[in-house]
Amino acid sequence: MITELISKIAVQILETTAYVGAFILMALESMIAPVPSEAVMPFVGFLVTDGKWDLWLALLATSLGSLVGSLVSYWMGYYGGKPLVLKVGKYLLLNRHDLELTERYFNQRQGLLTVFLARFIPVVRHFISIAAGMGKMPLVPFMLVTVIGATMWNGFLLYLGMRLREHWTVVQKYSHQVDIVIIVVAVIGIGWFIRSRLAARKRKLNN
Repeated sequence: MITELISKIAVQILETTAYVGAFILMALESMIAPVPSEAVMPFVGFLVTDGKWDLWLALLATSLGSLVGSLVSYWMGYYGGKPLVLKVGKYLLLNRHDLELTERYFNQRQGLLTVFLARFIPVVRHFISIAAGMGKMPLVPFMLVTVIGATMWNGFLLYLGMRLREHWTVVQKYSHQVDIVIIVVAVIGIGWFIRSRLAARKRKLNN
């Protein structure tokens, strides 16, 4: 129900504001706003198929939107992430050592690969830029992998919208199921993290 409502609002924005609306929606999608690209890009594909939009302008507007939104999240993590974790991290079972590990990780090659792959994973892609900013990932490589990953993902969804327009409700149904599986896995991972941290803290107190 929520996804359907967001989809309807996104469609109205695209119909009334064209490429500017696509830019804004994909910028929000790349931040922590609940605007799934699956609710935006297929309809962009519909508009391209109908001859109302130009394919390359649509890709340019949406990719730029993804980049701008990711940069906003990156700077949020870069300037606000560390002070926030140091202030409230103990309530989230995080500490300065976690920040140091994050910074080392995102300054290595696997950090770039993580940012790239995250563009294709629901939920994760909304937060990965903040993590990259907290990890002080170099800006130019971050922008490069973000643009490449976002353009590939946006283009894939746009193409699906062009090819599967008449059957999109079926595709959307199964995509929701995949999203649910990913969210469940993420919740299990968070649960494992919390349990392991609490166990480590208990062992430390006992020693």
